[in-house]
Amino acid sequence: MRQRTEPGALLELPMQTRESIRQGERDFVISRVFDAPRDLVWKAWTDPSRMEWWGPKGVTIHHAKLDFRPGGIFHYAMRSPEGRDMWGRWVILEIVPPERLLFVNSFSDEAGGITRHPMSATWPLELLSTITFAQQDGKTLLTVRELPVNATDVERKTFDEGHESMRGGWSGSLDRLAEHLAKG
Repeated sequence: MRQRTEPGALLELPMQTRESIRQGERDFVISRVFDAPRDLVWKAWTDPSRMEWWGPKGVTIHHAKLDFRPGGIFHYAMRSPEGRDMWGRWVILEIVPPERLLFVNSFSDEAGGITRHPMSATWPLELLSTITFAQQDGKTLLTVRELPVNATDVERKTFDEGHESMRGGWSGSLDRLAEHLAKG
């Protein structure tokens, strides 16, 4: 895998995956402006020692291993206030410092295998996630864009209907990121 590709390129994804991406119903998109320089926001996403903010409000990260390179994996576990663990993983496809991260996001088990969403049997197994970091007058516009890949019609429908829940989860995560960035 390459470190950088032309804008809009879908890297070396298999043809079936590229076709599945083009057939997606609706992207999920959320953006937020952070009162922090782009390099600091980038480091919060890419430096394992700075990723304690990751996850919705109320969860703690008790396992995080990041192999930050194209083809590398971020494998993590979040623990809810009730003590329930939820594992996840990214497979990193593209890194364009400090502009863009592209990865396939999945729920996971402790060993790093892909699993179903613990609360939805019809949630897509894989989401293509694109995170962009745009500099704006000393601040950073962060945009998260996700869409299902290799999903069935039922999984796409579940994804489309889940946007409000995703907005709530991502809003909590971005609130935590803002708090983290405010600490310097």
